[in-house]
Amino acid sequence: MAVTVGASRLGLAALRRLPEASRPLLRPGTVPAGIVHLGLGAFHRAHQAVYTEAAVGAAGGDWGIVGVAPRSTDLVETLAAQDNLFSVTTLSGEGDSTRVIGALAGVRHAASDPNAVVALLADPAIRVVTLTVTEKAYQLDPVTGRLSPDAALATDLAGDAPPTTVPGLLVRGLAARAAADAGPVALVSCDNLPANGARLRGLVEQALARSGASDRVLSWVSEQVTFPGTMVDRIVPASTAQTLAAARDALGFADLAAVAAEPYRQWVIEDDFPGGRPAWEVAGAVLTDDAGQWERVKLRGLNGLHSATAYLGALAGRETVADALGVPGLTGMLRRLVAEEVAVSFTPPDGVSMVAYGDEVLARFANPAIRHRTLQIAMDGSQKLPQRVLHTIVDLRAAGRSARWSALVVAAWMRFVCGTADDGTALPLADPLAERITGALATAGGTPAGVVDALFGLREVFPAEVAGDDEVRADVTDWLTALHRHGVTATLAGAA
Repeated sequence: MAVTVGASRLGLAALRRLPEASRPLLRPGTVPAGIVHLGLGAFHRAHQAVYTEAAVGAAGGDWGIVGVAPRSTDLVETLAAQDNLFSVTTLSGEGDSTRVIGALAGVRHAASDPNAVVALLADPAIRVVTLTVTEKAYQLDPVTGRLSPDAALATDLAGDAPPTTVPGLLVRGLAARAAADAGPVALVSCDNLPANGARLRGLVEQALARSGASDRVLSWVSEQVTFPGTMVDRIVPASTAQTLAAARDALGFADLAAVAAEPYRQWVIEDDFPGGRPAWEVAGAVLTDDAGQWERVKLRGLNGLHSATAYLGALAGRETVADALGVPGLTGMLRRLVAEEVAVSFTPPDGVSMVAYGDEVLARFANPAIRHRTLQIAMDGSQKLPQRVLHTIVDLRAAGRSARWSALVVAAWMRFVCGTADDGTALPLADPLAERITGALATAGGTPAGVVDALFGLREVFPAEVAGDDEVRADVTDWLTALHRHGVTATLAGAA
């Protein structure tokens, strides 16, 4: 995505010439760093960075963010060239608005200088470390929650070479912090994982144990490090040339790190920060003692619907989520999924109606300005299905309830990974278990029942409570048979 010829770049020199409503609340370089964020993608820039800038702008504090990109150099170079400034365009059918964000105090590239990131994590000025690194980067088995290291992480934990993985960076950084007795720190997962704080704690503890960390380090981490759970919510589609053009038109300057997002945003945070934190509550965040119920609201009531829409929409040839909702019968099916299954699978927080929440989610999905691609959401399904759909099935079946609509979502994923849409178009399989999935499908014999049997054998994805449930298996097989024979539109039309 190239800069338009003649367009000046966003940077500190541009601030005075920006429209007043678009100027940042903070000027990079004026707020010392207190936060390291691992994962410098679009979601962080449109969510935690926005909350943090608003909090520091209103209440002060040395809470600038050093953003760390684990792999890609492009974004680091782009932000550095823009003096760490970027813009967020809020997309609404009633009109868009664009504002520059100045929360970043610096950027780093972990792959080219991991030791610098380790030193940051050990810096006593850093008291909060946040993460948005996707489910697969945690290298946790999605069913058991146990550490399942790949070769790179195993190497990180076995020796002293510079770490190349996110867990490796965390372990090495905490060990260095403990050696320097650099003060307490909160590690805050902002990823879509159930009990994400507890999962991150488990990851760190297991990784430290595998690394042979000393008793002193283990004791220091136990006493000085907390893992607050969170729930994050904002739809942030991948940036496109249109995103950059909209930012340029609004600002009068080219912003190659521009992101766009829906108006809605939410952040629920367990208030457990031994070294202090920004006043995120003044920016609209909810501070709580337990984020668990809020996590389930979002994972099941939004992310579950997102995955359902993505798989069924992609099979039906729809490019975006908003387009997918135009598939006849899909919105009605999603409403039944929420009302008949999600809403009765757990107890939401006081005052939250899951049916009303589901209606709000569908209205957000229908925003025509948000071009969130179905194939983007469909990625990494083996990591997403357990917390988004399978946990709902487990809880429903434990209560003696049917999970028929959730079984349709599972069948849609199975049909998707088989590799072709209803019109014969090839579908990509971008998944950390791609080889295991394709290997299982090779033994399926080409029948829906064979596909179900083969994929239910992936215990990294399907717990025994699902794979061994005859009613669930029958429902998934029936839905997969219908999708295979008739396609999405006819299957939804025949659903009752």
